[in-house]
Amino acid sequence: MEPVQLLTPEGTFTAHPDYPVDASAERCRSLLRHMTLARRLDQEALALQRQGELGLWLQCWGQEAAQVGSMAALEATDWVFPSYRDHAAALYRGIGPAELLSQWRGCTASGWDPFQHRFHVYTLVLAAQLLHATGFAMGGLLEGGDDIVLTYFGDGASSEGDANEALNWAASFNAPVVFFCQNNQWAISTPAADQTGAPVHQRAAGYGLDTYVVDGNDVLAVAAVTERAVARVRGGGGPAFIEAMTYRMGGHSTSDNPSAYRDSAEVDAWAERDPIDRLRTFMLAEGMIDDAALGVLGDEAEHLAADTRRECLTLAPMPLAEVFDHVLPEGSRPLVQERDAMLSYLDSFEDERVAG
Repeated sequence: MEPVQLLTPEGTFTAHPDYPVDASAERCRSLLRHMTLARRLDQEALALQRQGELGLWLQCWGQEAAQVGSMAALEATDWVFPSYRDHAAALYRGIGPAELLSQWRGCTASGWDPFQHRFHVYTLVLAAQLLHATGFAMGGLLEGGDDIVLTYFGDGASSEGDANEALNWAASFNAPVVFFCQNNQWAISTPAADQTGAPVHQRAAGYGLDTYVVDGNDVLAVAAVTERAVARVRGGGGPAFIEAMTYRMGGHSTSDNPSAYRDSAEVDAWAERDPIDRLRTFMLAEGMIDDAALGVLGDEAEHLAADTRRECLTLAPMPLAEVFDHVLPEGSRPLVQERDAMLSYLDSFEDERVAG
C-alpha cells in the first residue's frame, strides 16, 4: 500500500480523489503555527536537558506533521492517549510548557489533568497506552456516546504483546478507537525492517482493522487520512489503524547517540522531507503567507521558548518523601517501612553536618 501524499517534499500540492482536505490559507496557517511552536519548544527542552535542568527528554523533532495533522482531525471532546514524545499533540490540546516539562524535571508523575484536556498522561511503558485507550473506548461505547479515542505509538511499540492484544480486542468488540502508529523508522537502535516481517498496517489488517498508510511528513495528507478514519470510526465502522511514515530526526532520547547506529546520509535524506519546510514552501508559493507573517510566527516561537525556560526553572522538585504517597492509593506496611528508612538515611547526613 503506497502512502497517501498530497504535498510533495518540494511543496507541490496535488488533490487526492479519496482524501479531500481543507487546504485553505487559514487552515494551513494554523497547521504551520502548531508545528513551528512544537519544534521550538522541543529545541528549548533539549537545551534545558543538556544544561542539567531536565533529567531526560525525548524529542518529537521530525514528527510534527504526524501529530499536528492527526490532532486537527479530532473533535475537542475526543480523547487522546499518547506515548512519551507526543509534545506537538499535547501543545495542540492546550497543555503548557510547565505541565509538559514537570515530569521530565522529576517534579511529578504527570503535569496535567487528563480530564481537563481530554489528553491522557504520558505512558513510558511501551504500548501500555493502547490497552488503556481500547478500554476507555469500550467504556464510551457502553455509555452510548459518539466520542472516539485516538492513541499514538511507535513502530517499536507495535512489536509488544500489549499492542497486539489491544488491536485484537478493539476489532473483536468494535471499539471506537484509532490506532495511530508513528513509524519513525527506528526502535531505539533497531531499524523497522529488522523487527517485523511485514508492514505494521498489514498486521493490523490481519486483526480486522480498517487500515491506512500516509506520508507522515505531509501534514495535509495526515489530516485528510485521519479525518476519513475518524468519520468511519465515529459512524460505528469499527476501529481504524493509521501508519504514518515519518522519521525521528534526533536520538531516541537525550541519553542516546544515534550516530552510533544510523548513517548520516539517511538523516540528510529525511531532512529533505521536513514537514515544516514543505508546508511553508507551499504556502509561500500560493501567497498564503509572507515573510512578515513568518517573522511574527518566529517571534511567537521565541516567546514560547522563553516561557518554556522560565517556567521550567520555577518548577520545584517534589519532596522525596511524597514519592511514596503515589505508589499505592492506600499505602502498605512495606512502603511505609521503605519511606521511613529513606527519611532516616537522609537525616543522618543532616546530623553529620550539625556535628561538624
